[in-house]
Amino acid sequence: MLVNPKNGIDQLLFGMSQADVNLLYGKADNVFLDEEQNSIWVYNTLQFRLTFYADEQLRLGYIITSNPAIELLKHRVIGHNIQEVKAALPFKNWEQENFDTTENHFNESNWLILQAEFGRIIRLELGAIIKDDESFDWKFGPK
Repeated sequence: MLVNPKNGIDQLLFGMSQADVNLLYGKADNVFLDEEQNSIWVYNTLQFRLTFYADEQLRLGYIITSNPAIELLKHRVIGHNIQEVKAALPFKNWEQENFDTTENHFNESNWLILQAEFGRIIRLELGAIIKDDESFDWKFGPK
């Protein structure tokens, strides 16, 4: 499964509706609302957690995955050394936050987080890009 920075993962594109995602992957294993009333869909087998933004007509805006088949620019990431992966990527500006045994490595220009624990990447998060006018840069559907 390929991560396409700024666009989505696999067949998922930022801006898709819930119906679009349902056509691709079928019914989610778990669906719930977060504290902001965003709709969260969880696919256990794919190891995807998808967020559909309530204030954006429930468009797909955020993807979290721990799927070991994920490839970011031809690099497998899950389970791999965080420093080696970051060095291999063309993204050079990273902010790092530490939380006990986990670290978040954030690249704002691609709205990408690589979360590591004990030096190994355990999770990848990818969000839709926000344009200069504060609107989302949707990659699916009408612009």
